[in-house]
Amino acid sequence: MFNNLGTRDRLIRLVLASGFFYAGLYPYAHSGLGIGLDLVGTVLALTGLFGSCALYGLFGINTRKAN
Repeated sequence: MFNNLGTRDRLIRLVLASGFFYAGLYPYAHSGLGIGLDLVGTVLALTGLFGSCALYGLFGINTRKAN
């Protein structure tokens, strides 16, 4: 798998994921909106952890610095 996310981009995604998880688990718990927020948080967390985004690959975006 090709890593196309830079460190800053990964950090922003992880911070946003934690916010979506919080909103999905506490204020909007047991609702459709809460489930949707948790799903978005999961996608952001996984892309942040693995450093690869399918949409970035599709559009040819790469925020990772070259070695």
